[in-house]
Amino acid sequence: MWMIAEEAPGEAGAREALLDRALGPTRLAKTSERLREGRLPVLALSARFDGRLVGTLRLWAVEAGDGCRALLLGPLAVTPELQGQGIGARLMRGALNRAAAAGHGAVLLVGDAPYYARFGFSAALTGRLELPGPVERHRFLGHELRAGALAGACGLLRPAGALQPTANAFLPARPERRHDAVLDLTLILRMLPA
Repeated sequence: MWMIAEEAPGEAGAREALLDRALGPTRLAKTSERLREGRLPVLALSARFDGRLVGTLRLWAVEAGDGCRALLLGPLAVTPELQGQGIGARLMRGALNRAAAAGHGAVLLVGDAPYYARFGFSAALTGRLELPGPVERHRFLGHELRAGALAGACGLLRPAGALQPTANAFLPARPERRHDAVLDLTLILRMLPA
């Protein structure tokens, strides 16, 4: 049996491998990816079967030029051999329910309109919003978790979520003097495993 839960901290490698298998090598070239780069997701769900990662869905904070705030869904992926068994639908319902419970007003995505329409998504809600790159307009969809959350929403979407920490965030501030640079390098080398 499979279960849906919050993504575990150590699942990044398995998640990326699953996304590569399910979505292919061009997945990182998509316009939606520009809104996710360097950010932390607001919500990350995983589907597991016998302890193995078989599905993933993430939500990201975005905002438009007019101050409209929303979540961007994606990617949603299920391992190819288990597609069609309702795992994606359970991930969707779980994500939408958690987002609504947390007080978010709307969710946006780029995807297959007939598939996402059953969850309440429509291109009619995104008519005045723009993405930072090419997109087929009929695939740019919105869903209001709170009535009227996208009413009047317009402008270019931009990332709004927390920045993902980088390896450089853990290094000391750049020293002003050469003496400090040598001292800092010595301290860093002592911290590295032998």
